Amino acid sequence: MKFIKTTLLTLVTLAFMTTMAVAGGNYSKNKKDIVDTAVAAGSFNTLAAALKAAGLIDTLKGDGPFTVFAPTDEAFAKLPEGTVESLLKPENKDKLSAILTYHVVSGKVYAKQVVDLNSATTIEGSDIAIEVKQGHVILNGNTTVTKTDIKTSNGVIHVIDQVLMP
Repeated sequence: MKFIKTTLLTLVTLAFMTTMAVAGGNYSKNKKDIVDTAVAAGSFNTLAAALKAAGLIDTLKGDGPFTVFAPTDEAFAKLPEGTVESLLKPENKDKLSAILTYHVVSGKVYAKQVVDLNSATTIEGSDIAIEVKQGHVILNGNTTVTKTDIKTSNGVIHVIDQVLMP
């Protein structure tokens, strides 16, 4: 009888551990959307502020899927002095929205797919030129993709070192 109790307890424990591992495995996948993932990273504060000013937060929190070429705070800092501040003004909302949607492609496009493309059409409507030079993905001839395939619940993020302009 003791053997049966021990075996039963072991099986229940294993089942519980398996259930927790599966639940933990699912939870460990990024349940955050594109916006929450970018904010949590800590290096996209300017992008987050710009998305808010342009009224695009809800869009990028939506179902998607989206591929975002996300400029870091350092990328925004490379713009001419006063550019970001000017774009964040309410009267420049349409221009800011056009710039930001130029960083977004419909669907999930992972790095292994990007390297086979020569362009991608953005949500803004224009194309981004894509080429591979010395093992690096270059957008529009001068913007480097520095990190790829950050998976989110509604798409994928690729980090870039400059702000793209349509």
